[in-house]
Amino acid sequence: MKKLLPILVFAAAGLAQVTKPSVEGIAHLARIETTVACSGAIKPGSVEAIHKMGFVSIINLRVPTEPGAGIDDEAAAAKAAPIRFFSLPFDGAKPDASVVDRFLTVIAEPGVQPAFIHCSGGNRAAMMWFVKRVLIDKWDTDRAMEEAAQLGLTSESLKAFALDYIKAHKK
Repeated sequence: MKKLLPILVFAAAGLAQVTKPSVEGIAHLARIETTVACSGAIKPGSVEAIHKMGFVSIINLRVPTEPGAGIDDEAAAAKAAPIRFFSLPFDGAKPDASVVDRFLTVIAEPGVQPAFIHCSGGNRAAMMWFVKRVLIDKWDTDRAMEEAAQLGLTSESLKAFALDYIKAHKK
């Protein structure tokens, strides 16, 4: 497998450092320490590399009807790795709060982190991590949004959905 030196993204004070390593078969990879990585599309053949990076679970946010989703092949590769696999289909065009609810339950389960979270481009994955940072880790919204932007959250509609979700669920 071709390995390139990671490109470091320097975060503002108080943020975890995000690195963006290049791994064959993984698009738009952004990683925070050893806690989480968010990425776009992956190939089933990259699951072993994900496992070797130290991740114990993969959370796939792709909808099965997306071109190239390959969820069943990815699940089989995860089983062979072995690495825990969760399919939580989340349609960015029609966001469903119940999927975010399920994500927050899964990510908080013992033995799920460090987690590799992905969708097709990275927006949905970074959005889910943003919500987790605010509601579970109790980060302030600005700090969490800055990190989410480094992880790949660029969609204004997903940002708005996440902020509405947080407002409705913040205690």
